[in-house]
Amino acid sequence: MKEQTEIGKIKEGRYIVIDEEPCKVVGIATSKPGKHGAAKARIDAVGIFDGVKRSIVSPVSAKTYVPVVERKSGQVLSIAGNMAQLMDMKDFTNFEIPIPEDKTGAIEVGKEYM
Repeated sequence: MKEQTEIGKIKEGRYIVIDEEPCKVVGIATSKPGKHGAAKARIDAVGIFDGVKRSIVSPVSAKTYVPVVERKSGQVLSIAGNMAQLMDMKDFTNFEIPIPEDKTGAIEVGKEYM
């Protein structure tokens, strides 16, 4: 899911959709409005899923899409290799997710994570 917002309202650390890929904004640079046009913004972002660096340049009044990020809490039921089986704490559904490399030793069975 995604919704539209103005480029000028996007802040560093938020999320944006670039080339149909959700990205986290790592830098924003804006230019002043000039004689021949409106202020422009350059947004540098890194893909959430693929880690690829992307950037866009648009007028600050232009619209772009931002992903709707839903965070949930879940309890770890089991760990198998680099996959963890979690149970959603609200509706008790089970699902599997890959464990990030930097969190491999920190995840424990039975603990609740967000």
